[in-house]
Amino acid sequence: MATAGSSSYSVPTDHQVPSSLVNPGNGVCMMSKAWKEEQQPSLISFVSSFLRSNSFRLKFVSISPDLIFNCGGVSVAFVFVTKWDCSNVASIFSRVKRLKGQFSQLYVVATLSTKEQSDSFMRYYFEYEMEFGKPAFIQVIDAEMGFEKIVKIAHSRGACKQQKVASILKVERKRTVQDTDIFIRVVTSIPNINKHDANTLYQAIGSIEAIAKASKEDILANTDLSSEKAETLTRFFQDPQFYLTPKFN
Repeated sequence: MATAGSSSYSVPTDHQVPSSLVNPGNGVCMMSKAWKEEQQPSLISFVSSFLRSNSFRLKFVSISPDLIFNCGGVSVAFVFVTKWDCSNVASIFSRVKRLKGQFSQLYVVATLSTKEQSDSFMRYYFEYEMEFGKPAFIQVIDAEMGFEKIVKIAHSRGACKQQKVASILKVERKRTVQDTDIFIRVVTSIPNINKHDANTLYQAIGSIEAIAKASKEDILANTDLSSEKAETLTRFFQDPQFYLTPKFN
């Protein structure tokens, strides 16, 4: 598990996630109680202030990763190694291998401030046969930088999810408009049924199939159509002789 170094931390006023990624009040950071206890109070103070300035709520819970962010409908888990212990690397990679099977969105942020630590990381990364990008490892030179990257990753993943949802909704709205236009064109082709009648039928009864099955009484009970128009609709869909007979105005 991660341990902290001896440096102290403060939050510069300009260290914030770009405003285009921020959704105030929508972010939650869950921090492992065990991980918190292993960190210096100054780092936890920095983390709390940084989260608050970027509209995240902080909760201390018992979880397997060090951090889990919920942002924009996406949960992203993090292993945050604030000090790389070259003599205890095996436990880090073993833990990562275990967690990547539990969390589809998992990132590992490791503070590697010396060449010895970087060399140790590279050696054990290949020795433990880690699959590139699964999970993604992010190397930083200090814990402050590491946490800033964590928040930006969480925001970015949430923003991507929201954009995807927005795109799906846009497609669905376009499809609905197209379906409505087709419905109106079909229904207004029936004698004496105008666009207002078609819109009323669409809102009250729905599909053309539903109208075809509806009785005259159903149409009168759920719309403002006249008895004559309700009769026309039921005969059109249910009486072949009616819609096969030529109509003359």
